[in-house]
Amino acid sequence: MQIPYRHTEKIKLNQHTKAPLKKQVDAARIALILLPEKPGKAQWAQLAHSDVLKTRYQQLRRQDKKAARLVTDLPNKTGTRIILQTLAPQTCTFELLTLARKLAETIRTRDPASLLVQVAGFRQDETTRLVEATSAAVLASVCPMPGYQSEAAPVASLKHIDFYGLEERVDLSAVQAEIPGNHLARWLSVLPSNVLTPTAYRKFVTQLAKTEGWEMTFLDSRALKRKKAGAFLAVSQGSPVDDAGIVHLRYRPSRRGGKKLALVGKGICFDTGGVNVKPAKYMNGMHEDMQGSAVALGTLLALSRLKVNYPVDCWLALAENHIGSKAYKPNDVVTASNGISIEVKHTDAEGRMVLADTLALASKAKPHFIIDYATLTGACIYSLSSRYSGVFSNRDSLHGPLTTAGRDSGERVWPFPLDKDFDDSLKSDIADTLQCTLEGDADHILAARFLKRFVNDDIHWVHVDLAASTHKGGLGHIATDTTGFGVRYTLNLLLQQSIMENSWR
Repeated sequence: MQIPYRHTEKIKLNQHTKAPLKKQVDAARIALILLPEKPGKAQWAQLAHSDVLKTRYQQLRRQDKKAARLVTDLPNKTGTRIILQTLAPQTCTFELLTLARKLAETIRTRDPASLLVQVAGFRQDETTRLVEATSAAVLASVCPMPGYQSEAAPVASLKHIDFYGLEERVDLSAVQAEIPGNHLARWLSVLPSNVLTPTAYRKFVTQLAKTEGWEMTFLDSRALKRKKAGAFLAVSQGSPVDDAGIVHLRYRPSRRGGKKLALVGKGICFDTGGVNVKPAKYMNGMHEDMQGSAVALGTLLALSRLKVNYPVDCWLALAENHIGSKAYKPNDVVTASNGISIEVKHTDAEGRMVLADTLALASKAKPHFIIDYATLTGACIYSLSSRYSGVFSNRDSLHGPLTTAGRDSGERVWPFPLDKDFDDSLKSDIADTLQCTLEGDADHILAARFLKRFVNDDIHWVHVDLAASTHKGGLGHIATDTTGFGVRYTLNLLLQQSIMENSWR
């Protein structure tokens, strides 16, 4: 398989402190202009062809007082397509990204080789948000996705974006790291299950690790048996091909030292539900049950691009949940690698099983912080819809930074309780814990309580239940149904909320 994200990494983002000259606008096939919701004389004066644009915008407003977007062609030789958008500077990040996605979709229809963007009338902090959101949306819109049509979709022509009217340069390094990471996560998630088997996934990651300079270890079934990883092996034992295992990737900064971060992802390449087989409606789309691993991998790529100064381990639990004579069954009892015995209640709760041993192994490496990602429970979607994802932590004091990171990044999350008395529902008569219950009440919380048993208490831990990994029509700045939710969120958590720099109660 190809490494998909090279295209957007070649797109140049140029920044200019002055307004574009008339000849520069006239040479452009398409230009995006961002103005305050009530532009004044000073803002109009900064625009080339200001008289034409102001007249046409005012005509639009007379027809529709709520209109905020003018799309028109300039009366020049090029017939420059102008998209003039007015907006309130205090627009929240999610709404700003959503707006940027819609603008990017309009731009994409013209497939320009270059894009001119002018920002006028905003403070520097406001301009920074606008440039960041626009960059993220436009770059995301041109990411090629897998396709198997007889006629391949053409690759986007975009080569560079020129931003004009900036008081000072905007740091876009996080966006330029996020987009390849998000693209990688989405690209992998869309691949059909007969293409992205655990074997193919492992081979791809091996290739990626060599390209990116990561160390890599693969724990196959024999290695996992030696480690007594019975929870993981219970799920994988039903597979007709013995190709399941745990990938361990290691990024190390040039300067050794620093607190270690661990990223853990659920990588179920297809989920039939096992013996408790899913009905057709719910089995459809289960090739994307590996999105947690894709997000963990995409986040590792983004952090590598940013050259973070602390070590990062990435653990990918790769398997399939099959039906067959060897598949694990309800009421089986298995023991995880940390010695905890588990009574199986429902074979479709396989994600928490593979994560149990993966988290236990990640914990043994003694990281300061573990973040795991999984498309884990329907209960989280029922609670939040697919607009938000759920977050859980063994540190109550992290709820504030977790929520703030969602609000500021535009990948919104909501924290759920993780109180000890939820364990009452997971009591087993013959094992240390039930895998789940059959009632389904608060299954997202019970799943998190179950996973908590496999993380050492002295490690800061966040579990992300990816309810927003798939959203019809896209979400925020991402136009595809598969959103890659989590890469952007985690970068905010690490860079803006600085969670690695503190110890939390």
